Amino acid sequence: MSFAIPPPPTTPLATILPTEPLLLMGAGPVPIPQAVAQANGVIINHLGPTMDRVIRNVKQMAAYAFQTRSDKIIGLAGPASAAMEMAVSNLCWPGRRVLCLKSGTFSGRLGEMAERVGAEVVYVCSEVGRPVTLAQVQKALSERRYDVVTMAHGETSCGVKMVELVEICRAAKEHGALTIVDAVVTLSAMPVHMDEWGIDVGVTGGQKALSSIPGVSLCAFSADAWNAVEAHPKPQPHWCYDALLAQRFWGSQQYHYTAPVPGVLALHEALRLVAEETLERRFRRHEMSSLAMQAGLQAMGLTLFAPEDVRLNSVIAITLPDGIDSARLREYMAKAFRVEISGAFGLHTVRVGQMGEQCRSHNLFKTLYAMGMSFSRHGAKLDVAAGMAALEQGLAGDHDNFVE
Repeated sequence: MSFAIPPPPTTPLATILPTEPLLLMGAGPVPIPQAVAQANGVIINHLGPTMDRVIRNVKQMAAYAFQTRSDKIIGLAGPASAAMEMAVSNLCWPGRRVLCLKSGTFSGRLGEMAERVGAEVVYVCSEVGRPVTLAQVQKALSERRYDVVTMAHGETSCGVKMVELVEICRAAKEHGALTIVDAVVTLSAMPVHMDEWGIDVGVTGGQKALSSIPGVSLCAFSADAWNAVEAHPKPQPHWCYDALLAQRFWGSQQYHYTAPVPGVLALHEALRLVAEETLERRFRRHEMSSLAMQAGLQAMGLTLFAPEDVRLNSVIAITLPDGIDSARLREYMAKAFRVEISGAFGLHTVRVGQMGEQCRSHNLFKTLYAMGMSFSRHGAKLDVAAGMAALEQGLAGDHDNFVE
């Protein structure tokens, strides 16, 4: 037998990966703990009794992270955007009206997804570097009826927090609308109280503050949201994202599709570490880490993009000084210091993550020094020593929070 296409040249992965891995300090993915890494190398039967126990544990621990008593918690083989897609495609369809609160790329993506499943979407947009306000939402809700209101608790693209999220969810409820909240960069990094705040669907990804691997995400539904799922006109357009089908596996451990077993096991360990640390302690560690890093950046001479009153702690956006090219700066930083941060989506900024395992003192010091020296190398007039001193002072108050 002859083959028209010959085998390609092969390259072992070990020769492609760097000998010294980059410290991932961008907007995600983030470094993972050893327990998560070990779990990610295990394969078991996705329908066996061991997996049944794993799924029960994952749902229980995820409910703790979301602070919900709902048992309608579903994992997905896909990124956080897949969880967003599940939320949208199960609550939105032709004839439904959606109010999308857009403060940046990812909050706007929810509206784009709703349009793709045929819903009528109206956008309420914020000023650049600010979140949508309660007053804007109340005005929109007073003008017409909406079935769903979508928003991001933390807008990853620009480092902005939806500071009036609780009041906005309450307003949506008063007008009979369900709420979808992107908690991708906030779940376990800062308080998210799904039941208390009236969030109907909360979504997150494993690769952010949970410090798990990319490719497995979570979608939690309230009782009101689940009623809408059951009322969805059939057939649902996305077979894999049909929540009723997915609930066969996540509710009854019956076959839906072959689950991403290593990813679910990794997520189990990530959630276990969250529960063992406790949310209270974890929130404190994230807050201290971010505030200390912010102080260090500013003392060094850099300007933070988002105003303090709406600044997101888990992803910090930094305004680039005039004349500094983001791509060249980040390339130099990665090569010279083995530290990677993120670029931006159309803004003259770079972004540094403060999520999960990023929030360890050794990672903070290495990252701030690498940023200071790299910015200086590219022409910024900075006082690196002052920045490092400010970081040290910010972390000195309660060092026990950073002990692994």
